[in-house]
Amino acid sequence: MSQLVFRFYQGLMFLSCVSMVAAFVSVLLGVLAREVHWDLPGLDAYAGYAIACALFLALPSTLRRGEHIRVTLLLDRLPARVRGAFEWVCLVGGLTIALALAWFSIRLVWMSWTTHDISPGADATPLWIPQIGMALGCVGFALSFAHALLMRLRGDQFIAMGAEAAHIE
Repeated sequence: MSQLVFRFYQGLMFLSCVSMVAAFVSVLLGVLAREVHWDLPGLDAYAGYAIACALFLALPSTLRRGEHIRVTLLLDRLPARVRGAFEWVCLVGGLTIALALAWFSIRLVWMSWTTHDISPGADATPLWIPQIGMALGCVGFALSFAHALLMRLRGDQFIAMGAEAAHIE
């Protein structure tokens, strides 16, 4: 089951990479269009949508790889037993926040769909389309916290902590 979930994280990371390329292409087209005096409305909005999508879709993989910012100043000074309990509290708190983010982002997509909400900019994009990436990333983020809790319960390590990450923190 873990392999399936890890593949889901990889799929989200691939979509995040595609979104970053889309943002790059949108910005590049905007620059080229200004140079040749073309009017391509909405390119800035599309670049923004793609960057936001890339950010949210990358959340589960960055948690898995231990690349989120972690404040270890306090954790390093705690005794092992207290530190373990504190990490449990942090994982449960992270899951709670991620579930709330997932719930409200899905709700936002649904509300945008049902009300036919469109972007007020020149692009006039139906907002549910760029919001799908945010909702999918938030669902993946909540799943990654739940997965981390389950692996911690089994005694396995979910969040990777390499030597470089330990050195930087």
